[in-house]
Amino acid sequence: MIDDLNDPKEIELFLTDFFDEAELEKYIKRMAIAYWLKKRRDRDNIKRNLLATPKEIVLAEKSLKKEGIKLALKKIEAEEFANEWTEKIRKFARAKNSQ
Repeated sequence: MIDDLNDPKEIELFLTDFFDEAELEKYIKRMAIAYWLKKRRDRDNIKRNLLATPKEIVLAEKSLKKEGIKLALKKIEAEEFANEWTEKIRKFARAKNSQ
């Protein structure tokens, strides 16, 4: 069923309908902590910026070993990389067009 959710709007609708607000917030926060840990942010920075508890950080750190989390983080990083290069190409094209 989840495989059939191709459109980001459909996925968002499913997640917000399936999870209650607290569950969704917990999921999003854990992914954010895992992402920042993978980017080598220090724990104090994560605590301050994401208002994460030490327990939440430990749970997110443990999740970094799980294949599903690794896959999700790879997809996030790939999209981040694509967005960075898209912006670089746009800037280059604007600079060329303004000459």
